[in-house]
Amino acid sequence: MNEPGRKARVGGFALFTLFLTAAFGALGVWQLQRRTAKHELIAALTERLAAAPVALPPPAAWTALNPARDEFRRVSFTATYAALPDAMVYSSGSAVRKDASGPGTWAFLPARLPTGETVVIDAGFVENTMQDRGVEDRAVKKLVTGQPVALTGYLRFPEAPGWLTPAENRDKRLWFVRDHLGIASALGWGAVAPFYLDLEHPSPANGIPRPGPLDVNLKDDHLQYAITWFTLAGAVLIAFAVWARGRRQS
Repeated sequence: MNEPGRKARVGGFALFTLFLTAAFGALGVWQLQRRTAKHELIAALTERLAAAPVALPPPAAWTALNPARDEFRRVSFTATYAALPDAMVYSSGSAVRKDASGPGTWAFLPARLPTGETVVIDAGFVENTMQDRGVEDRAVKKLVTGQPVALTGYLRFPEAPGWLTPAENRDKRLWFVRDHLGIASALGWGAVAPFYLDLEHPSPANGIPRPGPLDVNLKDDHLQYAITWFTLAGAVLIAFAVWARGRRQS
């Protein structure tokens, strides 16, 4: 190969090396940024979960609530479970409930505030299969007494389905994502609050559904990923240096 062609080849390989190094380096920086954000989120959630419960914000303030500032805040209020169809939301395991690490369903049902508004309650975990409604139906019916109940739990906001999220089975009232707004619309619960309550207590005498306290258990692998990307960036530079040295020697 003539000298101009050789220089062009080396220059092209150098540009490609710089591109890969910059890309891997940027991914490493991105992981460090995500690590910082994850630590801030863990600190915020830990503070919210440990705080004493406060009164439920009034309905006039509901539209101002948002997940970044208000998710997982502990609240207490009194409501009456409505005699309407409940829903099951399938879960393969919870990241914030140590006692719900296996498959089962969350029992979702509406409750009316003394002022008439409806708040959806995730009343707790039921360890059953997706096909079995018997356990949950019997348990949920016991909750609907027509009497007000003092509830304490955590503000949660609806989840968006992913590409692989199965469609709901309306005949079984079975969903695969915690979209309480979609559930309310499908089951005729009427207008509901933009959030739902992840119930902490009270717990039924038989423990079904099983509410409980939440615990922060978020994965924090970002430093490991960042080191991997930075190592790849360094490896690319070293490989180019070795290759270029061999070219000069030849």
